[in-house]
Amino acid sequence: MTRDTIRIGLLGLGTVGSGVARILPQKADSLSATIGARLKVERILVRDLRKPRPIEVPSELLTTDPAAVLDDPSIDIIVEVVGGEQPALDFLRRAIENGKHVVTANKVVMARHGAELMALARQKGVDVLYEASVGGGLPIIAVLKHDLAANEIRWLKAIINGTTNYILTRMDRDGVEYAQALAEAQQLGYAEPDPADDVEGRDAAFKLAILASLAFRSRIPPEAVYHEGITRLTVRDFRYARELGYAIKLLAIARCSNGIAEARVHPCLVPLHRMLAQVRGVFYAVEVEGDLVGRVLFYGQGAGALPTSSAIVADVLELARDIARGVPRECPELGLNHLEVRPIHEVQSRYYIRLEVADRPGVLAQIAGVFGQHYISIASVIQKEAHEDALTAELVIMTHRANEAAVQAALRELGRLPVVREIGNWIRVDD
Repeated sequence: MTRDTIRIGLLGLGTVGSGVARILPQKADSLSATIGARLKVERILVRDLRKPRPIEVPSELLTTDPAAVLDDPSIDIIVEVVGGEQPALDFLRRAIENGKHVVTANKVVMARHGAELMALARQKGVDVLYEASVGGGLPIIAVLKHDLAANEIRWLKAIINGTTNYILTRMDRDGVEYAQALAEAQQLGYAEPDPADDVEGRDAAFKLAILASLAFRSRIPPEAVYHEGITRLTVRDFRYARELGYAIKLLAIARCSNGIAEARVHPCLVPLHRMLAQVRGVFYAVEVEGDLVGRVLFYGQGAGALPTSSAIVADVLELARDIARGVPRECPELGLNHLEVRPIHEVQSRYYIRLEVADRPGVLAQIAGVFGQHYISIASVIQKEAHEDALTAELVIMTHRANEAAVQAALRELGRLPVVREIGNWIRVDD
């Protein structure tokens, strides 16, 4: 049976929710022509009815009672943009139990509970769409679900946090140290007052858990994703990396081979000739290699109200088109297969290591001896600066591929050598 009106319940009217509430009436005619039915926002859940809002919304649409939205039998689609794990998770469960399709931008809920919600949706004959949960406006979820479905995904590498990419771009391009770049990001609204989730890599780890689960058709919980942030980086590291032919990016990396996966987020030296090295500012990029398609790259502005709203409205349209035509939807399973995730200490990589050492004969021999004891091969050693007053010099060491556990053990041992004044930094290299 065809329908002429699809009714939507909106949970949240913050930055993204306001974008959705603005787009739907502004583009009402073109959206209706696309799906063959009218989209109508029926109710909007807010926390405070008196709070000033970036858009004008008829007061009769607003409510502080979740039941007025979640239990309304006339509503077909629930759009959740309240953020956080709770009460968003309970809202989504209740909506699905009530037989409503849901669209969410919630990376935490989907990373931790996506498989559960999608299994419940299958039982109830509804669907869960979540394009905006990872790349904002960058269409990568649908690509992995549909366009690359015939491929065996070998790996993906992604820049999926706009805050950190803006900070790293300022440090690299303009020589601005971390603290100043972070303060600028906060002033511009790119970073939260408490930026820990972004700068410590947790935001990207949640997103990677979703991407890896889709790519490898297995459940990759966020707890299995190793994450490390950008707070140790200095402008000096960016300068030396560029001299060596690299940019520094916070990469989300997932690989799968022989039934074992890797899933990790951390700073990486990326060769300058790679497209990922050229992604700047608040832009996102996801590079994927499949056995049939080879390497493909998806690039665009991910964060922000309009890009994220774009992804949400696209999901709404996909659902509404089928509802309008009376076509049933079946929610796919999200990665229920078991896949072992390799712990970080078993990962292999090349490494950039910056040391401040005593400027006297025999130092290099001692350092090389430590690396040799841990079976780490040195590719190059460059003395960057000598500090005559302190009788110290700065060394930049590039290794060949080595085991993470061996490198960490060597760094601990180097830190105990009297000739090593400081381990300035160490960064993995993505070749």
